[in-house]
Amino acid sequence: MNSMVSRPFIPANLIFPLAALLCLFPVVSSGLALCLGLGLALIFPNPYTDWNRKWIHRLLAISITGLGAGMNLGVIGKVGLQGITYTMLGIALTLALGSALGRLLKTSPDTSLLLCVGTAICGGSAIAAVSSAIRAKPQDVSLSLAIVFLLNSIALLIFPPIGWHLHLTQAQFGLWSALAIHDTSSVVGATLRYGPQALEVGTTVKLARALWIVPVSFAIGFWRARKSTTELESSDPSAPHASPPAAKPKKPWFILGFLVAAACVTWIPALREPGHALEWAAKRLLVVTLFLIGSNLNRSLLKSLGLKPLIQGVTLWILVAGGTLTAILQGWISL
Repeated sequence: MNSMVSRPFIPANLIFPLAALLCLFPVVSSGLALCLGLGLALIFPNPYTDWNRKWIHRLLAISITGLGAGMNLGVIGKVGLQGITYTMLGIALTLALGSALGRLLKTSPDTSLLLCVGTAICGGSAIAAVSSAIRAKPQDVSLSLAIVFLLNSIALLIFPPIGWHLHLTQAQFGLWSALAIHDTSSVVGATLRYGPQALEVGTTVKLARALWIVPVSFAIGFWRARKSTTELESSDPSAPHASPPAAKPKKPWFILGFLVAAACVTWIPALREPGHALEWAAKRLLVVTLFLIGSNLNRSLLKSLGLKPLIQGVTLWILVAGGTLTAILQGWISL
């Protein structure tokens, strides 16, 4: 009897590592890796979910740093400067629109705010930073991360076919992906499927956008602390004022690593050939990371999604993706 009970779990212990190793080979694309992970997670119980959660962000940081070894720092600086205006406008409009949707749907304030910053800046990284700044409850963080995680997976699969159907150039697709897909990993995964120029533009614009995590998280933490103090004073003017909680946003060190790697291959010609090899290895590691992401999306996570937050997250994402795509096609946003 014991052997019969344990038998379903034995294949999972072997299948998941073997599938991850398979993703190192070029025959497995980024989209296939994500689908493979998702399919296995829905069929078998994944015994490595805790390990995945611990290592996904680390592997992502290593992959993005390695991708910098194949890019030119001059191009990165040009793209970053050209995109600063619509980055600021995009973040502001997304936060305003998302907040309005949250009030309309009566979503939990913290969940609504986390969904807004995740959509506006860079998904899970922004959610982690802002949740720390506002001391959000674990259930609000988990719910917003689950919704963003689900939408990232969908975007990775549907964005390239949409781009091909609309005949977007690689630069247009890279820009659209960076502005409309939540997480850096899915931006890199989608643009990797579309082409090398799309990958370069998408990664650069997304990383430039990710730099806004720190000032936005500090601003939101300061605003929330002031709001709490004001509410306390209005309810009990004689109560002692508590000092605002210190915001401790997570620092996106992978951005610095990406820039350092790009600077090395740009200014030291002898490093360009090894840099391309490092870039290739980083791309394969990213495909493995996408498999790990897919393998953590299981039935229990899907069941945990609340209807109102899900409606808010999906609606906001569709509006942002549709709006930025329209702006790019009309020439209002370009590089």
